[in-house]
Amino acid sequence: MFVSSSLSADHKDLIHDVAYDFHGRRMATCSSDQSVKIWDQGEGGEWHCSANWKTHSGSVWRVTWAHPEFGQVIATCSFDRTASVWEELVVDSSPDGSHKNWVKKACLVDSRTSVTDVQFCPKHLGLQLATCSSDGIVRIYEAPDVMNLSQWSLQFEIVCKLSCSCLSWNPSRMHSPMIAVGSDDSNPSAGGKVLIYEYYDNNRKWQKVETIMSITDPVRDVEFSPNLGRSYHLLGIASKDVHIISIKPLRKEQLGLIGQAGINKFEMRPTATFDEHKATVWRLSWNVTGTVLATSGDDGCVRVWKGNYLENWKCIAVLRGDGSQVKPGEPQTQTSANSSAANGQSSNARYIRSGPVSHLHVQNQVGYH
Repeated sequence: MFVSSSLSADHKDLIHDVAYDFHGRRMATCSSDQSVKIWDQGEGGEWHCSANWKTHSGSVWRVTWAHPEFGQVIATCSFDRTASVWEELVVDSSPDGSHKNWVKKACLVDSRTSVTDVQFCPKHLGLQLATCSSDGIVRIYEAPDVMNLSQWSLQFEIVCKLSCSCLSWNPSRMHSPMIAVGSDDSNPSAGGKVLIYEYYDNNRKWQKVETIMSITDPVRDVEFSPNLGRSYHLLGIASKDVHIISIKPLRKEQLGLIGQAGINKFEMRPTATFDEHKATVWRLSWNVTGTVLATSGDDGCVRVWKGNYLENWKCIAVLRGDGSQVKPGEPQTQTSANSSAANGQSSNARYIRSGPVSHLHVQNQVGYH
């Protein structure tokens, strides 16, 4: 059972990203109108805009929330070649109640090209922030003092040699820090478009451990699934099709002659590939247990995929851009007007709430420009 509601977001240009906070009670949207809006959910389930401000001097591609342990903190990235960190602070108190405002705490200006994605690390790794840029460099920053978010130090620069479009931290606590990076390079001869990097504490370096050679089309989004006790990792990839890749660390006795000294090796196995969108897939998102994946594409539909313990995946729902659910045997295509509205070519946002699917993100998708 899926319940859909529409928000009149009133952005003046295309909405590029929608992000929920840890509890799913707050939402942030960003747009080519250079602004970010914060939405709060009321007791009756209705959403209202609590903040709206200009964040950059170019299109804002992505917005992401830090863990609430570090306060109400978001990060944004933009075509203007910067990433910014914002914190919600009480600016004054009055008899009518406290007034809160979002304050820019830091502006990260190391990139010389468009910053295409920004992601906070999992909470157990502290307060770190990863950005990726069109110049093919992933930069990892750290706040030495979590009580002073105006100070961020550039810890690492990872040269990927391909233009970067998206990244994702592996949330697993049982494994060394890991990042997946996707590239939107359109040249098929450039090789695999998804790179896996792992952090080695002994030499304090990030090293590339795998390249997923089977993905040669431009990649628009990647996301590791939450790992609740699995011995392997699942990575969702949005490209021309939807791909789910299993990444299983090899034990020392399995390495044999393929193991390079000091470098972990992994068994990379395609778990599922879906071409039902019949169009470019722009965004994907996992539920909190890593058993359900939602994807959205240029076909104007959101598709929900569910896997079982045998790793068999199937589509359990198809939702049109207007929020209606496609019934079995019903055509799934939309008119061009509906399709464009579903894929971010409007100033409105839509969210979908489901009982069995927790914290399902539904995002507007548009091409980078």
